[in-house]
Amino acid sequence: MGTLMNRRSFLSATALGATTIALQGAPKQNFHIATNVYPWMTFARRKGKSWGENLDKDIANVSKTGVQGFEPIGDSPQQIRELGKLLEKHQLEIRSLYVNSALHETKGVDASIRNVLSLAAEAKKLGTKIIVTNPTPIRWGGPENKTDQQLITQAKALNLLGQEINQLDLTLAYHNHDAELRAGAREFHHMLTATDPENLKLCLDSHWIYRGCGDSQVALFDAIEHYHSRIVELHLRQSKGGYWTEAFSMQGDIDYSRLFKQLKAWNINPHFVLEQAIEDQSPDTMNAIEAHKVSAENLLNALERM
Repeated sequence: MGTLMNRRSFLSATALGATTIALQGAPKQNFHIATNVYPWMTFARRKGKSWGENLDKDIANVSKTGVQGFEPIGDSPQQIRELGKLLEKHQLEIRSLYVNSALHETKGVDASIRNVLSLAAEAKKLGTKIIVTNPTPIRWGGPENKTDQQLITQAKALNLLGQEINQLDLTLAYHNHDAELRAGAREFHHMLTATDPENLKLCLDSHWIYRGCGDSQVALFDAIEHYHSRIVELHLRQSKGGYWTEAFSMQGDIDYSRLFKQLKAWNINPHFVLEQAIEDQSPDTMNAIEAHKVSAENLLNALERM
């Protein structure tokens, strides 16, 4: 890459000085690396705690890792306003916001769209550019698959939501978990086939695609081949032997070197968001701050070498 800030400069940089850059690099620009709230919730759960009980302290801990941005899960406009004050205090940006939506039943579509739009409008005031949404399953953790009619309803609603988000001068990005890859990945593919690319982009969560397809890199890179032009954000998580590691690294089940090189070749400039969560089978050698420091440095090292 071009002339980039070194690791020490990155780890001491503030959010206000950061600029997202393309993977191919450019002189005198800095990387912007964010973290999603979900990993922090999983680390807290491992200690028998709930993340956010002392939000000021928890946000301060995020800032200690050296990342420059924070991607929360939006619950209400008031929550976003209160969070925004703490993020400013601890010099963290909120370039993206994660929201859940329920779009597969016609009866609830309008209310869900209004809710997402209210969250997006509030987040925009804080500098947010990307709204990441995951249309909820029929039942979290359940085995049920949506019907064809529910998938048709959901795709139409996503397309409409994307049009409305565009009117706010924001970008809507689709996010999936492993459930959407069941039954021939028909939910995942239909959301990206039956929507206008101008209205719906992709937050690529490589590991959920990998896991949802039976731990398959073939399926992952086929999906990237089909939909790379829609990628605006990466959720970054690594595993070894099928189980999530504590810290993100380029070495593991997913070949992130290949992924980054392909994005570079396509001149795609994603927003980098660490989502290195832990699960029951993960190692237990680091706390959340330590793990995120390692994750951020590993990611920066990799990007500097590209």
